[in-house]
Amino acid sequence: MQAPMFTLLDGQNEEKVSLHDQKGKVVMITFWASWCPDSNRDLEQKEELFKRMQSDKLAFLTINVTGREAHPSDGLAFAKEKGFTFPVLIDEGTKTYDAYRCMSVPTTFILNENLEIMERFSDKATLMEIIQGLAKHLS
Repeated sequence: MQAPMFTLLDGQNEEKVSLHDQKGKVVMITFWASWCPDSNRDLEQKEELFKRMQSDKLAFLTINVTGREAHPSDGLAFAKEKGFTFPVLIDEGTKTYDAYRCMSVPTTFILNENLEIMERFSDKATLMEIIQGLAKHLS
């Protein structure tokens, strides 16, 4: 299934990021909210993964679902407080979250080089399961 396209602001550097521009790479997208303990655990683990991965083969995107935050700025404040270095894209309420038919946070998608959804991981997925899903598409 083709992934829904989006262009969102990266709160870390104020630049627009378009999914279309990631074509040719495997893409990992994680939707999250700052108040969620599962998102907190997931993002801390993914920060370590982000620091070690080869970015020429993999695009690593996280999307803060502002429509699920108490205040729209809570997610970016949380990411800065935690010192996350990965891209933190800012959803327009729940627009992108809804387009991907997410039901919970965190939810992670793996897209192939043609931006087709190949894997979907719910809030209970382990980092190892996600890495195994990535490995299938990076080889």
